[in-house]
Amino acid sequence: MLKEIGYTIRYEKGSFVSGYAIVEHRKIAVINRFFDTEARINALSEILSSIEVDEKSLTEESLDMYYLLQVAKKKLEDET
Repeated sequence: MLKEIGYTIRYEKGSFVSGYAIVEHRKIAVINRFFDTEARINALSEILSSIEVDEKSLTEESLDMYYLLQVAKKKLEDET
């Protein structure tokens, strides 16, 4: 999904507080390369929930996944 909205995803080593960084508004997402698969997915999900997503640029499959992520995020917020 990030690639579809113009982001470049890089896996680098570093001390990221939340596991990722957005580089100077240049649409580059840097994920800590030492993270396991689940942590990488969580970091990518956090990025998607914190940026503006142009839904028109997503494929139908990605749009469905994006909506599922939004529902899951809303459910978590309601539980806390």
